Amino acid sequence: MKMASFPSSLRLLLSLLSLLSPVAISTTFTITNNCGYTVWPGILSGAGTAPVSTTGFSLSRGESRAVAMSPSWSGRLWGRTLCSTDPSTAKFSCSTGDCGSGTLACSSGAAPPTTLAEFTLAGSGGLDFFDVSLVDGYNLPVLIVPQSGAATGKCTATGCAVDINGLCPSDLRVFAGDDEGKSVACRSACEAFGKPEFCCSGEYGNPNTCKPSSYSEFFKNACPRAYSYAYDDASSTFTCATGTDYEITFCPATTSQKAGEKIPTVAKVPLINDTMVFMGVVDTSSAVAINAWPTIFASVIVFWLTHLHRLFF
Repeated sequence: MKMASFPSSLRLLLSLLSLLSPVAISTTFTITNNCGYTVWPGILSGAGTAPVSTTGFSLSRGESRAVAMSPSWSGRLWGRTLCSTDPSTAKFSCSTGDCGSGTLACSSGAAPPTTLAEFTLAGSGGLDFFDVSLVDGYNLPVLIVPQSGAATGKCTATGCAVDINGLCPSDLRVFAGDDEGKSVACRSACEAFGKPEFCCSGEYGNPNTCKPSSYSEFFKNACPRAYSYAYDDASSTFTCATGTDYEITFCPATTSQKAGEKIPTVAKVPLINDTMVFMGVVDTSSAVAINAWPTIFASVIVFWLTHLHRLFF
C-alpha cells in the first residue's frame, strides 16, 4: 500500500514542476489620440516577432484603443497624419508616416520623417526596453507612460511631447503637397542631406566618431528624453519590469505650445533643466527576484518530496 502511493506523489511532483516553466506575461498598449485631428497609428513587428492583431487603424480625436501585445514582442509604433483614400484607385496614403501598403494596415515601416515609439518587451534581465526616437525625423508629439501594476525600479515616462513642426529649421521642414504655409513634419539631417556624419554611417558608424550635430541638438533641446541621433542611448533608453502596460498618447496635453515660446517642462516627464534629464541607475533587483523564484520553488519541492519518501518507506 505504501509503495502504491508513491506514484501519486510523483504525479504531484510533476504537476508542481510544471509550474516552473516560464509564464508568458501579457502586455497591453493603450493608444490614445489627443490631437485635434484624426491619427492613423501603424504598428510594425520586428523580425522573428509574432505579429499583433492589428497593424493599422484610425483614431478620431479623443479616441483610445487597447492592443494586446504578444509576449517578447519587439517593434515600433507611430502615427500617420493627413491620410485619405484616392477615389479613383482606392489607394490609402498619408502625408506623414505612410507605410506604403496602400491600405489601412501596414506591412512595412513608416516613411520618414516620423516620430517612432520603439519597444522590446521581455528583454534581458526581465525588463522591457522602450524609447521614442526622432532619428528618422518628427511628425507629431508622442508620449509613452508606463501604467501601474508590474512597473518597478527606474521606470518612467518618455517621449517628445512638444509640437515642434513650427519650430523646425527651414531646411528640414516638410510641407503637405504644394502648401508651404505650414510645416507638417520635420526631417532629420540624415534624410535632408544624406551625409555620413549625420547618418552615423561609413567612418562615422560607431559612437566614438558619430557625435551630435547642431541639427540633432535642436531635437534634443526640444525633446530631451527622445533619441536625437543613432548613438543617443545614455539619456534616451528606458526600462520597466516585464509585464508593465503602457499608454502611448499622440499630442499629450502639453503640446499647445506656440512656435518661438520657451520649451516647457512636460507633465509626467520631470527634467533637471530644459535640456538634460537625470536617468539614474536601472534597478533590476525586482526583476532578478522574479526570475529567481523557480530555483527557490524547486528546492522546496525536493525537500518536501524527500520527507514524503521517508514517510512512506
